[in-house]
Amino acid sequence: MFSFFKKKTPAQPDPSPVDPPTSSPAAVPAAEKTWREKLGFGAPAAAPVPTPAVQPPAMVVPPVPAPEAVPVAAASSGAPEPTSEERSSWFTKLRNGLRKTGSSIAQVFTGTQIDDALYEELEAALLMADAGVKATEFLLNDLKRRVKEAKATEPAAVKALLADAVTELLKPLEKQLTIGEASPTVMMVVGVNGAGKTTSIGKLTRHLAEAGEKVLLAAADTFRAAAREQLAVWAGRTNVEIVSQEGGDPSAVTFDAVVAGKARRCDVVIADTAGRLPTQLHLMEELRKIKRTIGKAQDGAPHEVLLVVDGNTGQNALTQVKAFDDALSLTGLVVTKLDGTAKGGVLAAIARERPVPVYFIGVGEKLEDLETFDAREFANALLG
Repeated sequence: MFSFFKKKTPAQPDPSPVDPPTSSPAAVPAAEKTWREKLGFGAPAAAPVPTPAVQPPAMVVPPVPAPEAVPVAAASSGAPEPTSEERSSWFTKLRNGLRKTGSSIAQVFTGTQIDDALYEELEAALLMADAGVKATEFLLNDLKRRVKEAKATEPAAVKALLADAVTELLKPLEKQLTIGEASPTVMMVVGVNGAGKTTSIGKLTRHLAEAGEKVLLAAADTFRAAAREQLAVWAGRTNVEIVSQEGGDPSAVTFDAVVAGKARRCDVVIADTAGRLPTQLHLMEELRKIKRTIGKAQDGAPHEVLLVVDGNTGQNALTQVKAFDDALSLTGLVVTKLDGTAKGGVLAAIARERPVPVYFIGVGEKLEDLETFDAREFANALLG
């Protein structure tokens, strides 16, 4: 299975933990009622109802991104060591997904000379791939320096040097998701409608559950039709619990989920929030409210604020990163739908202008099509 995260020993528990739930699922501790009254939520959202156990479908076991970065969780879960075939399979998927972006850049190196024309063509190709002006200028200057130092004389050698330059630019985006420093680790997931937010939550939940982590989902997207149902399907597939309330206040649902996660000693609580456009200021304020509410339900939470962006949107993805980061202080990104896009260069733009860590990248709809981000692997797939 994937090693998607590092597992750390949780901090010492609160000396006054929330009492575990009674036999009545609707029971709400007095302390919770006090918080809810202060927040003005009124009646609590429906308590989490365990979903029926569903045998998860067979899955292709994917690899860890780099052999030297095997997290503690991999050893504790008893997962088999990844094989070279599994690594090769993922790399092939990534390279095929980035083919439209990479082919336009690779064409630049089909000539026989290293001259101004080559650099001009490369500049145009990077801009067309939505690398952005700043990242394109940086890569061109860095590449010219590398070519001069290496005394390269063949375009093929310049292509290899470009892969090195792209890797170095993207390296700051590499970061592995860490859980276990808090109990539970609370994740708030945001993004615009259509980016693949709920599906990404489902995939991540599946991998966490496979690793033996106890996960609770919060269906805080109470506005989009069928959003709760979609998340409930993933909860059923992964045999995890979900807190939801039809038409309820998103902050109240999230508050209830965090309190329930503490009471049930869950390892992870993931809140699926409603899709927001950065220009919808009143709706962005709703996200800020949810984040503040999570902090009132558990000190220090949310521990992760993840933005899911569609890789097909190019420079618009960078705009989203900037807007959501300004509003919520993002801790990580999930970049989806990189398969078939001609705008894969947007990661270079993000690295140069707003280097928020990229935890995961996706190249398809299947469970195994979500993987941790590796800069060298991405650069080789892009230019391979």
